[in-house]
Amino acid sequence: MAALGLLLWTLALSVHGSRADIILTQSPTVESVSVGGSVTLNCRASSSKPGESPKLLVYGATSRASGTPARFTGSGSGSSYMLKISGVQAEDAGDYYCQQGYSNPLTQ
Repeated sequence: MAALGLLLWTLALSVHGSRADIILTQSPTVESVSVGGSVTLNCRASSSKPGESPKLLVYGATSRASGTPARFTGSGSGSSYMLKISGVQAEDAGDYYCQQGYSNPLTQ
């Protein structure tokens, strides 16, 4: 399994006024892909406070950590972020998480 601290999406939030819990939704929840194929994992952030939308700033979503293969790429804007793995290898099997790190509690 690839080191999956390789690309944790860290979302820095700037929410004015009272803080609301941030809910992260990932899709698909389970995905099967053949070796050599590609897969895209999506992460969407939302506020649990009705009518309030979190303002997100991507930190590290597009930068690979040291030792992370180039087949891992991150992208995103607003409240939607993606991790794409191109040319999937057997060692890429595992659990992938998206995480925001600004608002407590930290959520995945």
